[in-house]
Amino acid sequence: MAETPRAAPKLAARPLSPFTTIFRWPITMVTSITHRITGVALSVGTILLAWWLIAAANGPDSYQTFVDTASSPLGQIVLFGFSWALAFHTLNGIRHLAWDMGYGFKVPTANKTGILVIVLSLVLTIAAFVVVWTGHGGYYQ
Repeated sequence: MAETPRAAPKLAARPLSPFTTIFRWPITMVTSITHRITGVALSVGTILLAWWLIAAANGPDSYQTFVDTASSPLGQIVLFGFSWALAFHTLNGIRHLAWDMGYGFKVPTANKTGILVIVLSLVLTIAAFVVVWTGHGGYYQ
């Protein structure tokens, strides 16, 4: 005996997920995503380092072009971002090494070290720029 096909049941309109208004990103998720982003930023930023070295090797005119660009407001923002990415990636890498050795897996510890990495990376970057801007690093003299 042949079965009669049934009509598909109508589904009620389901609400969209309210992920942007309700879901909170855990600090470990933020630091993990940021670690990946800073890794890519450091790879791209290596082009800046290559430009700096090539400009220094090509003589004063080429180097002055680099210095003028790096000294501009946009150049300072890019250098600050590169410096912060380096500090964050290094500190978070040390945190990951501790995890590889089995330390810091408890949620409260992971949260505290995540916040510590963010704060210390900002402090280190700001401190480096303050040293340079005040002339104590041998620059701008």
